[in-house]
Amino acid sequence: MKLNGSEIIVQCLKEQGVDTVFGYPGGSILNVYDALYKHAGEIRHVLTSHEQGAAHAADGYARASGKVGVCMATSGPGATNLVTGIATAYMDSVPIVAITCNVTLPLLGKDSFQEVDIAGITMPITKHGFIVKDVRELAPTIRRAFRIAKSGRPGPVLVDITKDVTAAEAEFTPATPEELSSALKSRINSSLPAEKNYSEEDLDEAAAMINAAKRPFLYVGGGAALSNAWREVRDLDALLDAPVCDTLMGKGVFDGHDPHYTGMIGMHGTKASNFGLSKADLVIALGTRFSDRQIGNAKTFCKNAKILQIDIDDAEINKNVRVTKSIVGDLKEILTLLNKKVTMVTHPAWMAEIQDLRKAYPLSYDHTRLTCPMVIEALDKATEGKAILTTDVGQHQMWTAQYYTFSEPRTLLSSGGLGTMGYGLGAAIGAKIARPDKTVVNITGDGCFRMNLVELATASRYNLHVIDIIVDNRVLGMVRQWQTLFYGKRYSQTILEDRVDYCKVAEGMGCMAIRISKPEEVEPALKKALEADGPVVIDCMIEEDDKVFPMVSPGSDIAQAFDAKDLANRS
Repeated sequence: MKLNGSEIIVQCLKEQGVDTVFGYPGGSILNVYDALYKHAGEIRHVLTSHEQGAAHAADGYARASGKVGVCMATSGPGATNLVTGIATAYMDSVPIVAITCNVTLPLLGKDSFQEVDIAGITMPITKHGFIVKDVRELAPTIRRAFRIAKSGRPGPVLVDITKDVTAAEAEFTPATPEELSSALKSRINSSLPAEKNYSEEDLDEAAAMINAAKRPFLYVGGGAALSNAWREVRDLDALLDAPVCDTLMGKGVFDGHDPHYTGMIGMHGTKASNFGLSKADLVIALGTRFSDRQIGNAKTFCKNAKILQIDIDDAEINKNVRVTKSIVGDLKEILTLLNKKVTMVTHPAWMAEIQDLRKAYPLSYDHTRLTCPMVIEALDKATEGKAILTTDVGQHQMWTAQYYTFSEPRTLLSSGGLGTMGYGLGAAIGAKIARPDKTVVNITGDGCFRMNLVELATASRYNLHVIDIIVDNRVLGMVRQWQTLFYGKRYSQTILEDRVDYCKVAEGMGCMAIRISKPEEVEPALKKALEADGPVVIDCMIEEDDKVFPMVSPGSDIAQAFDAKDLANRS
């Protein structure tokens, strides 16, 4: 059957099982929006308040659901407004397809109104980018974009389409999306690495390393969540009787309530994780790329341990840390095979040492006044640890990772690699639409919140029960913490004391607003917010100099983690 380009786009989205797209219309993409209007009962379009919000919402949708998120924007500034969201998804390996429309083919390259080379701009931050200039190539390109986005190490793909292609007609033949078979996984195209290059011998060698270890430690990253390998990770730990730490992106893969769990690793990881990992004789790194914020000084990281790294991307092997043994491939698939070769053992002395570390170095905070950890712990209790939490970036992000007990994967959505301020609210909207059955809470700082607070209007427009908790200290908290510790308390441009009233802003955008400043106000505020019908903003007034501890100085060994008591002793 013959369809125009816009109809082909919609039909391809339906083929891929897309039920929701996030976007903002404009001149070059009008034909596509006209087609979406005709198919409103089949694909839901969520109109965000800014294109960046659309990209973050698609990202949150993808992380919460495990499906490919989709966002749309028009040419020029509409397309460039997606860039930060695309880069955020790229750094955290989130599968999204961004569809943009450009000027007509005769106007390309002539600095036409709202023309920009968005495929060129996004080349370093996408798995692949396409520009479609022939309507006959449109359907194959969209299908390929989805396949690339979700296969192997997931990531964003951009499809830019000239406006005349969206109006032109071509023969369209429906197709069923290809399953991710072993043949398909071998190679998408010559520019992408093979995704499986391990052998039975590799599995045997890895199993031998694990079986020989006396002090094994599991180090779980975001790849374990992306590959849905949480059961296999937990099965491996049951065989090993080993302690488990995670990265920010790996939260929820291993149950935070489990006695083997030691907490997050890294710059603001627990001392139990940082000290314990440094004492291990084997580090089993599962779906992690050894980011600098996790490993500290790469030259001294676990220098006395063997390291076994399992990751789907061979580019991550030996990139940041030299490893003893690596296996490249899908983590779920590999652990399914590897667990059959691992001997069940116990490590009572090693686990007793780890438990001593947990008891000696618990997380702590001042219970006499309102603090972010107090609010997070109360939220954990009120939601029974079952909410989806999104965050922005900074102190509140680290406190959330430290004090909320995650027990399921895909329940902490946070910008780990790019560190995007303003990510959380858009992601929360996407997550709530993907998982309407879940309580969704965005934890943000006042500096981050003002970046994209316009998306409150989106939450209000669709009456989404999304709770925004603003950790309001009137400063850029994490930057101020660095200025306090490393810059002689020279607070250059980090003080936000102004006349902005976030409660009035929230109410003006149709949201419920609550302000709290005392410990006794926390539980009633959370109860009211959780029972509300629609978006809620809770403005939590905390002190400006609260700090996130433990902390590792940049470039230091993770075994040199310190807290407020350590600083006092040094003084």
